[in-house]
Amino acid sequence: MTVTVPRSALADTLLERLTSVYPTAADPERAGQMRVYMKDVAPFLGLTTPVRRSLSSTVLAGTPRPNEADCTALALRCWELPEREYAYFAVDYLRRYAGRCSSGFLPVARHLVSTVPWWDTVDLLAAHVVGALVAADPRLEKDMDAWIEDDDLWIARTALLHQLRRKETTDTERLFGYCLRQAPHPDFFIRKAIGWCLREYAKTDPDAVRSFVAAHRDRLAPLSVREALKNIGP
Repeated sequence: MTVTVPRSALADTLLERLTSVYPTAADPERAGQMRVYMKDVAPFLGLTTPVRRSLSSTVLAGTPRPNEADCTALALRCWELPEREYAYFAVDYLRRYAGRCSSGFLPVARHLVSTVPWWDTVDLLAAHVVGALVAADPRLEKDMDAWIEDDDLWIARTALLHQLRRKETTDTERLFGYCLRQAPHPDFFIRKAIGWCLREYAKTDPDAVRSFVAAHRDRLAPLSVREALKNIGP
């Protein structure tokens, strides 16, 4: 599904401020180190997290709460900028205002997940944005059922992680089912995500996770098992 950038005066203001303020603190040496650490997924300005958050406060000062069109425009336009810190700004913004977005935002979230994808943006979008959308509209679980089957590993990873913050409201049938569906996947990021979502749910129901792992240890990758049981033991 093609996503388009809607008109948004708020996004215009934020982008003008953002692209003026962020470069003032650019650190080329650190930018190079960050690019290497992130496997050359994108160029960086070289902003540390504390510096970036301080600059973001300046960018956001005095601006109103957004509507869904504002969130869409801001995120898509940030994603078009080359330096990764602009995507981080968008992710932070969406985490803050996910409740302002309807289920209609899901195609935008999918675009963000699958465009210049890496764990630094995908995982936060999965847990805090996609997860919030699905929690607010359970009909979107059917979309997650499709995403877990997707050939794009980052879309599948998002489906695995979208319940990461659900705790007692976790749909365990889906959680365990998704883990089994992707258990044979050869990629590290899927196997790690399986272990991570199980480990997180183990904070709520450790016995359920132990039982699941014991029943399916022969199907789960050793990495997934280690991660799942890391805090609760066999």
